[in-house]
Amino acid sequence: MKKIIIIAEAGVNHNGSIELAKKLIDAASEAGVDYVKFQTFDAKKLASKNAEKADYQAKNMRDENGSQQDMLSELELSPSEHYELMEYCKKKNIAFFSTAFDLQSLDFLASLNLGLWKIPSGEITNYPYLRRVAQTREPIILSTGMSDMLDIQNAIKALIDNGASKQDITVLHCNTEYPTPMVDVNLRAMNSIARDLEVNIGYSDHTLGIEVPIAAVALGATIIEKHFTLDRSLDGPDHKASLEPEELKAMVKAIRNIEMALGSEEKNVTESERGNIAIARKSIVAARTIKKGEPLTEENITVKRPGTGISPMSWNQVVGTVAVKDFNEDDLIEID
Repeated sequence: MKKIIIIAEAGVNHNGSIELAKKLIDAASEAGVDYVKFQTFDAKKLASKNAEKADYQAKNMRDENGSQQDMLSELELSPSEHYELMEYCKKKNIAFFSTAFDLQSLDFLASLNLGLWKIPSGEITNYPYLRRVAQTREPIILSTGMSDMLDIQNAIKALIDNGASKQDITVLHCNTEYPTPMVDVNLRAMNSIARDLEVNIGYSDHTLGIEVPIAAVALGATIIEKHFTLDRSLDGPDHKASLEPEELKAMVKAIRNIEMALGSEEKNVTESERGNIAIARKSIVAARTIKKGEPLTEENITVKRPGTGISPMSWNQVVGTVAVKDFNEDDLIEID
């Protein structure tokens, strides 16, 4: 089975600080994730000056006033900061990744040759955006928050019509509320997406805690994405719905354990348990003293551990034969 890809979503939790962004990379690298992901955008191209903040954004920030554009303008990463963070990721042995939120930012990320695209939930109905990503003919991760199956079908069709290969598209089940209430996670929808749309699946998580992404892995997710921060008490739109470093480590460890535990679909005896067969299983033994030549019956034989003799599954073949020798109580029965 392929390794499950874990993306640690730093997003805008750097609060516009390159030093804080580097500390996020440190934490992601130490946790053992595969990618640390940021966000690439021009605030003026992403949101109009009249666009209001989402309720969760306003609630999670100390300054609830101001437009979405004002908020985002303080969270941009410049091209030079992208280069600096990419170099820092190389030093920390972790892959740099980012999501673009406008066409100009898509073109900039294309110049970085990341080889992989992440389409955020808010762009799933943005045809010009989908077309531009598809034309790269590179692997695509598609988040599906705020979407129904028709939205997802339409987005996949737009991608394929413009050059993407369906085999290169992984659809992430997602709920775009920060944090997502457990009652709204609807994790089984992930398998409906896989079955009905015949695509690779994953899960982008915005719940509090780590149990839901772990459950998603058990259900077949091949990619897990999770927001993280250095400190949930920091001011910013996404911090409060993010994991702190020790929680991120715990999630990665749990996912890797589940990844190993899933194994294959074949049921067989493993090497670790093989030695316990003789200890835990049973054999046919004498229930009392039995003399040579005496018939073996339901009354004078029984079943007990260890499992080193004749299997009780051969009971009907043993009953009715005669004792080939004298047996004491609890002796393993032997037959001719």
